[in-house]
Amino acid sequence: MTLKQPTYQVIVALAVLGVWMVGCRLRQPSVGLVNENNYLATVAREVEYPDLSDPATDRRGTSSKPLSLTSQEPTDYWDLSLEETIQIALTNSDVIRDLGGTVLSAPDTVGTRHDPMLVETNPQTGVENALAAFDAQFALSSAWQKNDRALNNELLGGGTRQLKQDFHSYQVQLSKQTAAGTQFNIRQYHDYDSNNQPRNLFPTVWNVNYEAEFRQPLGQGRGLAFNRIAGPNGLPGQLNGVVIARINTDISLHEFEEELRNYVSRVEDAYWNLYYVYRLLDVRVAARDDALAAWRSVSAKRDLPGGVADKEAQAREQYYRFQLEVQNALSGRVGQGVAEGLSVGGGVYVAERDLRLLMGLPLNDGQVIRPNQEPSLAKVVFNWDDVTAEALTRRVELRRQKTRMKRDELELIATRNFMLPRVDAYGVYRWRGFGDRLVNSSNGHARFDNAYADLTGGDFQEWEMGLEMILPIGFRQAHSALRNARLNLTRSQVILEEQERTVVYQLSNALAELDRSYAVVQTAMNRSLAATKQLDVLQEKERVGISVDLNLLLDAQRRKADASRGYFRALADYALAVKNVHLRKGSLMDYAGVGLADGPWEGSYQDQAAQIERANQADPKIDYTLSRAAWDRLAEHLPANDSPPVAEQHPATDVAKAPVAEVVTPASYAAEWISSQQ
Repeated sequence: MTLKQPTYQVIVALAVLGVWMVGCRLRQPSVGLVNENNYLATVAREVEYPDLSDPATDRRGTSSKPLSLTSQEPTDYWDLSLEETIQIALTNSDVIRDLGGTVLSAPDTVGTRHDPMLVETNPQTGVENALAAFDAQFALSSAWQKNDRALNNELLGGGTRQLKQDFHSYQVQLSKQTAAGTQFNIRQYHDYDSNNQPRNLFPTVWNVNYEAEFRQPLGQGRGLAFNRIAGPNGLPGQLNGVVIARINTDISLHEFEEELRNYVSRVEDAYWNLYYVYRLLDVRVAARDDALAAWRSVSAKRDLPGGVADKEAQAREQYYRFQLEVQNALSGRVGQGVAEGLSVGGGVYVAERDLRLLMGLPLNDGQVIRPNQEPSLAKVVFNWDDVTAEALTRRVELRRQKTRMKRDELELIATRNFMLPRVDAYGVYRWRGFGDRLVNSSNGHARFDNAYADLTGGDFQEWEMGLEMILPIGFRQAHSALRNARLNLTRSQVILEEQERTVVYQLSNALAELDRSYAVVQTAMNRSLAATKQLDVLQEKERVGISVDLNLLLDAQRRKADASRGYFRALADYALAVKNVHLRKGSLMDYAGVGLADGPWEGSYQDQAAQIERANQADPKIDYTLSRAAWDRLAEHLPANDSPPVAEQHPATDVAKAPVAEVVTPASYAAEWISSQQ
């Protein structure tokens, strides 16, 4: 009989288990009822589009058609200085923009003004998370039990005793972790017990306990330095104390400053690139008009005895060559601009859109931005020792690396603490109370009438003190973490040394480029003056009736155009060279009048910065000679025939040009530079 009972139970259990498994199987969908091909075609291969409520949709708006050779003409011009351009760009810059489309291809790598705050408020590694480890913690728990069971215990009358019990327990705790590593706890226990057990003094009883506890690390985890670096819950390789979190925030601020500095540099690159393409357009227009005058002159002699049809075709080819260059200079094509990364190939419209993109402005609004600031012609000289010391002190990359070194040093200090055994001293003091009721008295002042009266009587007090130790044999993990921390610090040191060498290398190249660009400006201006003089002489001979060889005249036109283009390119290169020196020595933000602060500047500070910047700008503003009349004429379609355009359509005297020696390079500079070359 004793063998059959367990066998029967096993059979029943297996039967129940089988039914449960079959039931689980029957609840699965029938695969045979689904056409897998249709499923893949209709569901698995569909492109899903997120249905989001996008608040940015209202801010996008619609843009007008971009300006081009065949589109509408610009409605107005917007003259901007470099200072105003940078100010507008920074005002509109929630995102650190570039011209490479990074915001589309790799949006997670794009910097924004929110990045430092994201690092600081990170719920896992941020400063507030590290501080939260030292916050006081309040805990509350309650539990209720109803017990009704048979006990293997014989009562007086024989048989099995039955337990009937109501049991309640309540616990409240307040704990606090200190920066020195000490853990303090204050607890309160209440439990209520009502049962049917014999020989109980009371049918119901309350137990009340109050206790205070402390635990102080004496080895591993001890001290202010360790807990501020590693945090009270720090582990080898997982250090996130308040100091480390603060340093991580500082590193994010350095990274944001670097991104902002590079952004300011890109804006200035785009500004001077736009200046260059405007001047290039002026040069192309002037060359085209000179070619037009030569074509007209030769075309008038085409039907004379002897004929000059070949000369007329040669002059016509020159005109259309320059007209092609004018069209490219106005509209632009994808290529390389005057500064690295710009998408302009000598086109005003594309260069202007580049600048608008960086400034956060509407890309097409009918207006055309025009730089009204000339590159400085003054020679800028830097003292090598001074700029080298400044670069090694102010470059944000070096400051960021030094901050990382400081973090590695602190992590090495904290990691040494893990080489100590875990030895904790602890102590507990407890007050106890026992009674039939919790607080209300039902029997006068009888003994154990209520628990709180017994507690305050102080008859039952306990204490405990002791030491606990955990000693890893060999400290394998601690030794590995210590070696890793030392290697991290060594790596940071060698990287810093190489970064300093790279900074000096970049600064050397920047200063050498500054000297080269200034010398090239002088040479390019002299070349431009000479080419202009040659063309003027030939044109004067033609005007007074002296025969001039057409090949020589057309060649002079090309030489003047090339020389003028080279001069304006040299001017833009010189402006960028000055900017790059400040970039490489870490003073570009000051040079551009940009400062970093936690909040927006007040208007008085902005006005003061603008006044200082204007006082430092000694160069007159440009009055661009490409007038509205020139824009009107450039928008016209040229006739596709063999005759030069008539004077009414393209008057030679209607072109607004910028004479190199008069507008861009004052005569005083020209005379001084020419004399210096003799």
